[in-house]
Amino acid sequence: MGAYILRRLLLVIPTLVGIMMVNFVLIQFLPGGPVEQAIAQATGQGDVLEGITGTASETESNQATNSQAIGETSGYAGSRGLPPEFIEALEKQFGLDKPPLERFLLMMWNYIRFDFGDSYFRDRNVVELVLERLPVSISLGLWASLISYLVSIPLGIRKAVRDGSTFDAWTSGAIIAGAAIPGFLFAILLLVLFAGGSYWQIFPLRGLTSPDWEELSVIGKVLDYFWHMTLPIIAMSIGGFAGLTLLTKNSFLDEISKQYVMTARAKGLTENRVLYGHVFRNAMLIVIAGFPGMFLGLFFGGSLIIETLFSLDGLGRLGYEAALQRDYPILFGSLYIGALIGLLIGILSDLMYVFVDPRIDFEARQA
Repeated sequence: MGAYILRRLLLVIPTLVGIMMVNFVLIQFLPGGPVEQAIAQATGQGDVLEGITGTASETESNQATNSQAIGETSGYAGSRGLPPEFIEALEKQFGLDKPPLERFLLMMWNYIRFDFGDSYFRDRNVVELVLERLPVSISLGLWASLISYLVSIPLGIRKAVRDGSTFDAWTSGAIIAGAAIPGFLFAILLLVLFAGGSYWQIFPLRGLTSPDWEELSVIGKVLDYFWHMTLPIIAMSIGGFAGLTLLTKNSFLDEISKQYVMTARAKGLTENRVLYGHVFRNAMLIVIAGFPGMFLGLFFGGSLIIETLFSLDGLGRLGYEAALQRDYPILFGSLYIGALIGLLIGILSDLMYVFVDPRIDFEARQA
């Protein structure tokens, strides 16, 4: 197993470089880079992307036209009329005065040493920004994953035991209906119902903690934290129940029909002993081993809209804002960290398989 883990760890390096290279190349073709963003802010044109997408106001468009009518162009949107020295200083500040290949190699060398530099527009270190937002995203992903498993596994087992019953039919309809509701729509519904939208003011509308959080006792801080996290976690969890519940049910049904289960029952073992002493371990292999992947999906994929709706400063919002601002250090730094975590989570998933069922030998399968 050690040799297999070593090979997987070594494979992380070229995979990570490939992911970063593809995204670096794609970024070069996107309009409105950091220089254009800085020019737009310096000339009072707002966000340069507004002009590109055609959403700028008429006054802003006239200002941009007048600015572009003066002097020579440097190849950047809105740069006409600005001193060439100013443009060169911006390029040097953002590191865009070097060829793309040199910039990519320098970026990867720094990232290998976990040196992600400073944000272009926030005047803060990228690592500090990521660590500041990390607790929110971890909280959302971890608690949503745990709640999904704690509800879906018992429910899936119950559905498998009572397959074809009224309980099975009604619960299937309920979880499919829940999966059909988009997470953001369910989040809005929760806000309207329970956060003072139109009905009850039970939970807070936004934020991770209350303004007086520092003055609370330890128990008060814990309760305040869960008070703020209840609605976001429920909104993120609702979509994961269906797939996980049905996966648990089908895994149990597949195992229950096997010969060793009939043999165990013929020996006089109780139904609970058969289910939880023999079937559970085999049926839960794929379900439990998939926990790291589910957490990763909720951690990176499902948090942006929820964080925005509940005004939570997590990695989802940070990456989205960086993409709009073309803040490359945050954008590529978040991508690098996310890709690295994703690759390591993949290795962890394999280890989970071996932990749940020691009979699995990845080295023997590769041989």
